[in-house]
Amino acid sequence: MKSYTPGHQSDDHSVIPSRRDFLKVAGGGFGALAFSAMVAGESSAAIHHPARAKRVIQIFCPGGMSQVDTFDYKPELEKRAGQPFDPDGKLQFFASKPGNCQPSHWKFRQHGESGLWMSDLFPKLATCVDDMAIINSMHSKTALHGPACFMMNTGFTLPGFPSMGSWVTYGLGSEAKDLPAFVVLPDPRGLPPGGIINWGAGFLPAEHQATMLETANPKQPIADLFPPEEFAGNSRQVDPEQLQFLQQLNRLHQESRQTNSELEARIKAYEMAARLQLSAPEVTDVGQESETIRNLYDIEHPESGPFGRQCLLARRLVQRGVRFVQIYCGAENTTAKKIRPNWDSHEDVVRDHGYWGAVLDNGASALLKDLKQQGMLEDTLVICTTEFGRQPGAQGGEGKGRDHNAGAFTAWLAGGGIRGGMSYGATDELGFKAVESPTYCYDLHATALHQLGIDHTKLTYYHNGIERRLTDVHGHVIQEIIA
Repeated sequence: MKSYTPGHQSDDHSVIPSRRDFLKVAGGGFGALAFSAMVAGESSAAIHHPARAKRVIQIFCPGGMSQVDTFDYKPELEKRAGQPFDPDGKLQFFASKPGNCQPSHWKFRQHGESGLWMSDLFPKLATCVDDMAIINSMHSKTALHGPACFMMNTGFTLPGFPSMGSWVTYGLGSEAKDLPAFVVLPDPRGLPPGGIINWGAGFLPAEHQATMLETANPKQPIADLFPPEEFAGNSRQVDPEQLQFLQQLNRLHQESRQTNSELEARIKAYEMAARLQLSAPEVTDVGQESETIRNLYDIEHPESGPFGRQCLLARRLVQRGVRFVQIYCGAENTTAKKIRPNWDSHEDVVRDHGYWGAVLDNGASALLKDLKQQGMLEDTLVICTTEFGRQPGAQGGEGKGRDHNAGAFTAWLAGGGIRGGMSYGATDELGFKAVESPTYCYDLHATALHQLGIDHTKLTYYHNGIERRLTDVHGHVIQEIIA
């Protein structure tokens, strides 16, 4: 009974485990660890077909970005502006009764050679439209922030399942020796809805969970990587004999706990931490970049600068072999002070989307242009998504907000063998519900894995009597958006 399907394919298409696969199963992971040490430098990637992408950068916009204010142009919604969205009074939105039809708060225009529609909320990103495939028919199983974020990240609305980044690194390993394979750059304002579970490894070996990088603190980019300032006088040079003794104690402790992947991951984490003390400060030092690049990301801007820095760090990380980087554009869902801390615009779309739109527009456009001029876009898959969309009917006493909408939202992809300058799927004439090629996260995940050379039906892990996979029992590759 197999617990890891990536491996060599036989003529009858059954999976023949590789030596590493066999040792991983037979020895609870430790045989594979020893074997890996014996063949240091050998790639751990298990490719099912030729890959178009080597790495992934995913931008996640928590809170629920409004599709009808960004990428999904609805002329009929403009015609019905001010008319009751639900004249019969039978509908109930997530947290409100439907108000009047509310068209986009920003004008839509066609851009690029492709003539794709995009709103004026994204003037910089509009210049990249010919590199983007826009999926206008995304939908979710839930309109609750936490479960919807889990679904987009792990394929399940319940917590405890491995994230896409964990699945990718489990299947392909890492190209970086001194950096983690999977890195998350949270918004400086805080964690997203659902917190760190969004990038957890679930039941996969714990080493595949993400390492969180603190972009706002270059002196301590990873929590507790360096001693506190009050110990600054102490040398970081540790007696090698002390380190060797600690390693012996760790391994003795490990011998009687060989099925505990968290312990194995903890030991590996400490070993990685020693290397990170050198590599993390280097990769987070954006001062090494030219002034032209720093200006492109506008990292000194008081509002959009932090996200610009996140995007620049993402490029620096994948450039150094990190397999999967996830960037958050927005934090936990709370009530507004000056603005909402994410895209959850119940009270005032112009206020909140106006702010976050400028933030995303600056950083995402800079990332695509930088990757392209570095020659990296062709094998770097960039994904931008949110957990669900917003309603085409107005919300609130003043009609300035929009309620949650699990029935329709937009995601886009670029690079990594994706066909640019095209849209896929469609919502109804008002942008209320996906009606043409409705697309779940399973299809998005299957397509991303496909571009990385992985068949999503073959990347599995045996857990509690079930062969689990990222796409559960669903999903298909969206061939139409592949170049």
